Amino acid sequence: MTNDSAPQPLPGTAEAPVSVPRARLPELLHAAVAAVGGTERPGQVAMAEAVADAVDHDEHLLVQAGTGTGKSLAYLVPALAHGDRVVVATATLALQRQLVERDLPRTVDALHPVLRRRPSFAMLKGRSNYLCLHRAREGAPSDEGEGLIPLEEIAGPTGKLGQDVLRLRDWAEETETGDRDDLTPGVSDRAWAQLSVTSKECLGATRCPYGEECFAELARERAKTADVVVTNHAMLAIDAIEGAPVLPEHAMLIVDEAHELVNRVTGAATAELTVGAVNRAVKRAARLANEKAVDALQAAAESYHGLMETAQPGRVEELPEYLVYAVSAIRDAARQVITSLGETRDKGLSDEDAVRKQAMASAETLHETTERLLAESAYDVVWIERSDRFGPGTASLRVAPLNVSGLLRETLYRERAVVLTSATLKLGGDFNGVAASVGLPVEGRLPDARGAAEPARAEGDDAPPYWRGIDVGSPFSYNKQGILYVAKHLPPPGREPDRPEMLDELADLIGAAGGRTLGLFSSMRAAKAAAEALRERLDNRILLQGEDTLGELIREFGSDAETCLFGTLSLWQGVDVPGSACQLVVMDRIPFPRPDDPLMSARQKAVEEAGGNGFMAVAATHAALLMAQGAGRLVRAADDRGVVAVLDPRLATARYGGFFRSSMPAFWYTTDRNQIRKSLAAIDASAPPVKPVHSR
Repeated sequence: MTNDSAPQPLPGTAEAPVSVPRARLPELLHAAVAAVGGTERPGQVAMAEAVADAVDHDEHLLVQAGTGTGKSLAYLVPALAHGDRVVVATATLALQRQLVERDLPRTVDALHPVLRRRPSFAMLKGRSNYLCLHRAREGAPSDEGEGLIPLEEIAGPTGKLGQDVLRLRDWAEETETGDRDDLTPGVSDRAWAQLSVTSKECLGATRCPYGEECFAELARERAKTADVVVTNHAMLAIDAIEGAPVLPEHAMLIVDEAHELVNRVTGAATAELTVGAVNRAVKRAARLANEKAVDALQAAAESYHGLMETAQPGRVEELPEYLVYAVSAIRDAARQVITSLGETRDKGLSDEDAVRKQAMASAETLHETTERLLAESAYDVVWIERSDRFGPGTASLRVAPLNVSGLLRETLYRERAVVLTSATLKLGGDFNGVAASVGLPVEGRLPDARGAAEPARAEGDDAPPYWRGIDVGSPFSYNKQGILYVAKHLPPPGREPDRPEMLDELADLIGAAGGRTLGLFSSMRAAKAAAEALRERLDNRILLQGEDTLGELIREFGSDAETCLFGTLSLWQGVDVPGSACQLVVMDRIPFPRPDDPLMSARQKAVEEAGGNGFMAVAATHAALLMAQGAGRLVRAADDRGVVAVLDPRLATARYGGFFRSSMPAFWYTTDRNQIRKSLAAIDASAPPVKPVHSR
């Protein structure tokens, strides 16, 4: 998505945009806020000044800005005023859309009279997010290595997959962007995979007959000339991991929803060796690789499959000899396939180049993953995972970085000012924990207030990235709008989801609130058990995550005061329901990571071996971040009222309870069960009518 204005020359050219004097920043912010119909807030002004300071002094900045601050304008206005190109990376599609469809167009219009230029903007995503015209018009390469398959033959046009594929083919001739997120309604991952390619599978713009029309290439070209590039955390991760720049040069990077950055980068840096991936590589290479090499890969796949059928899930600190042998066999065979794919030709294949490219991508991915597994690096964590994603109880080997702070420190903060912002960056009242996780060490921290006595700064490659942290607060009066209630009388939760006392408490709270409840559970198993139990006990409608699309569940929940919505992780961070439909947010327990989580337990152990407190640095930090995000679901507007109820007594009784409470919004705090029921009843009685929620 772009605006229609002509792109401006980049800094360094004769016509380069000139930065606006800092004295005019308040004037620019006021104009932008008025353009979006908002109200200027002290926290927003403070954040805009801090962002401008950071880019002026080539420093890095962590900004905690509570819900309602208007943080997107607080970083966009000083970024546009500075004049150099800026990249804005978000974790969610919703915020990307808000930026390119609302905030940026209105801000550009509002600032035009002062800037005397109209900055351009564009959205950029990874290649597989865009529909591939070659596949849409020529067909998808067969997994059997038999050439291109006409789309009509994929799963048959009468099946759901076939219908979706044909709809995508028609959409390819209508869409201007080819962006999957612009397709309404959407399609399954399997259908999209038929008409999209990864960067490794792409033929390349110069070799593809549709290169000049390619949606991904056009998006990259727009980004190269845009003043503001909106992207996602995954693209930042690719930029950091691959070492080859995928983002255009820029002077400033803004990471919004920064509490998600570590998870997104970890996900992008995680690799997996599945039996299915090896078998696909065999089939794709069958007609274009040396027969001996393909047979060797087939034999390696069968051996690996037999071993993984009985493999026990859990961390693998050292690969046993039998797995070393099996993984080595796959690596060696994949290398042979890669070599022979460049030597063998089959003129009987339709579009041999596309088929070869797909086969090469599969073999190269296998080779890279097996090499990494066999390296057994101290900086990686390897484990066996058993899941139903690739068939009932299928096991695979996975490898992920022990942490990503070093990677981010080396790549994220070079030659640009970086601003990281979120409503939840201070945990336990301090920025240091989150800062360290994103590669900003304590030794690089500067005083929060500019002008205070500052330490001498080191120079050279070994110097730490220097940063400040500020909390600009929230426009909401949390201690007047919300109550934090901890059910101190309940027994501590165990490993089993069956907690009859907790269910009794939850039923009483929902009854007092008249419904209006968002239930945040630490596992899907617990959410399902609670929904099933309370559907039998209460007259209220209980919606459960997974029983419909998330968007539809949120719409139904937000449109009916008596309805409740139960779910797990995506609800802790992905629900925005202002108004009286959500007046009670319940957390069943402190969401510590599972004790058998291989990656979290490895990270915790590494901290302890270095002399730190692994529990607080990893498990408690993980849980505190989720609880802060979950509690933030309650107050989304100035007139919202309600209760956050935590049905885990440890929040009140354990030594670490204060750390968690200080990480959450500053609600009025109580453990009085009778008082909370009276408060909920009073809030329910005075609640205004629910306004229907309309989906996009």
